[in-house]
Amino acid sequence: MKRVSRREALGTMITGGAGLTLVSLAGFETVLANEGRGMMTREGQFTDSTPARAFRGQHQPKPLPFDPAKLKGLSEKLIKSHWENNYGGAVKALNAVEQRLSGLLADKDLPPYIYGDLKREELVRTGSVVLHEQYFGNLGDDGRAGGKIQDLLKQWFGSYEQWEAEFKRTANALGGGSGWTILAYNLHTREVHNYWSWDHMHNAPMSHPLLVLDMYEHAYHMDYGAAAAKYVDAFLQNVNWEEVNRRAETALKAGS
Repeated sequence: MKRVSRREALGTMITGGAGLTLVSLAGFETVLANEGRGMMTREGQFTDSTPARAFRGQHQPKPLPFDPAKLKGLSEKLIKSHWENNYGGAVKALNAVEQRLSGLLADKDLPPYIYGDLKREELVRTGSVVLHEQYFGNLGDDGRAGGKIQDLLKQWFGSYEQWEAEFKRTANALGGGSGWTILAYNLHTREVHNYWSWDHMHNAPMSHPLLVLDMYEHAYHMDYGAAAAKYVDAFLQNVNWEEVNRRAETALKAGS
């Protein structure tokens, strides 16, 4: 089997939009030939066995759980573009990174800092995929909170209104830039907080997302330009609180 060089392994990275997009996988086809991409033995040799699950790179985008034409204040064009280009691009990039990592296992001379760059990309892409799926998953309803989540918000913020004001303030602090606003239950502290997340890798350790808001400009610029606050208002009118309640129940059980 042909050995992949460090130059081929690193590929070409381009900065843009919500982060880096991995492109140009030239030279990697020899590593990915056939379904059995190979695994490295202790002696540094490839076997013909199926690659470890961590490096398969077979993630598939999840379909939207709602009709994008029926949201209030968020256009179908915006939602479809966001789902296809930003979320779909993150899924493809994660697959490419995982497969590239698999191919690099045989290169014993690869400097750790080059491997580290790809491990960082693995973290970025994983965060983007997970948070986008949480974001689209908590959209598609009328934005009326009820059930267990309302009790939690009252317990930790005093009232729904006070929670909402703090959530909006946190989100608007990210306007014009990038990041996420995440209402989460922390499995360690057993507290509920609105967390400020600058990118796909920032989140309080042990926190379980309940409500996720994408504050990257690609999530709203097509509809609202730089008016991020109007987008935040529109988002809250479309929250699927039943889904948020399901996440809250799961988090509370895990925390107990």
